[in-house]
Amino acid sequence: MFDVIQSDLDVLNEGLIGAVSSPVELVNEVGTHLVTAGGKRIRPALCLLAARGGKAFSLEKVLPLAEALELIHTASLVHDDVIDEADTRRGEPTANAKWNNQIAVLGGDYIFARAFALIAEGGYGDYVSKRLAELVGNLSVGEIIQDHTVYQAVKDLDNYYERIQKKTADFLEICCELGGIVGGLPEEDTKKLAEYGHCIGMAFQITDDVLDIMQTSEQIGKPAGNDIRQGIVTLPVIHALNVSPDAEKLAAIVTDPEMSNEMVEQALAIVRETDGVEMAKAKADEYLERARQMIPADLPAEIREAFVQVADFIGDRDF
Repeated sequence: MFDVIQSDLDVLNEGLIGAVSSPVELVNEVGTHLVTAGGKRIRPALCLLAARGGKAFSLEKVLPLAEALELIHTASLVHDDVIDEADTRRGEPTANAKWNNQIAVLGGDYIFARAFALIAEGGYGDYVSKRLAELVGNLSVGEIIQDHTVYQAVKDLDNYYERIQKKTADFLEICCELGGIVGGLPEEDTKKLAEYGHCIGMAFQITDDVLDIMQTSEQIGKPAGNDIRQGIVTLPVIHALNVSPDAEKLAAIVTDPEMSNEMVEQALAIVRETDGVEMAKAKADEYLERARQMIPADLPAEIREAFVQVADFIGDRDF
């Protein structure tokens, strides 16, 4: 789906390693581990696609922005892993598992700093800096909202949608918006791509939550049922809390910070016995259809097709 920008992504991957390099050996080791640990590169890819759709595209101009977006994402994941006490991500040891929480948190801080240094050096102006600052703020707010409701049998969908908007959808929206701005897209097309990013972001997180219920640890590269284990109530679980005949048992499990592996498996079984997964998939499909409708008609054909394929990938992915 990213064939049209594959050469751009190759340059980006090289640039990421350079962006986190440090004369301090441990800092360099941590940074390199984090930016080479895999990942789909969806955020910088969306930025590059949007920029390539404009008449003022310059890889040299947009590349620091795309790198900064991936670094912000990477840093936020490092902090998430510390909060979640996660040992693996994408099948690789997390920074907190490989070193310790202190080094992981400080490594994340270092990567955040390198991201904003790239933005300053790129000379993108106040609006881009403001939007990225808002992004990091929203990522933090999303985590705070989530943390405030852990181990609670929350049935409020508005809380859930606000959380995933701030944790995921705002990010993909900004990637598309800022890429469009730097690439010189018309304002109306940039707004449409921003809405596209919002919609695929909502769908992406809902799909992620479905995978956490349905897939094995090997398939998703992190512990299956990890959200339940962490007391995080997602869309399929919220639905099960509302409709399952075993809702009380499910509520008792998700509100128990000392839940065992057997309890997690029980909770997963209860959710799977409802139509919660199907309901969540249908909601994700609604967002993806809206996203497809937002793709500007006058984009170059290969760029437009790539945006369509991204939406298709999110709807079909199983990892």
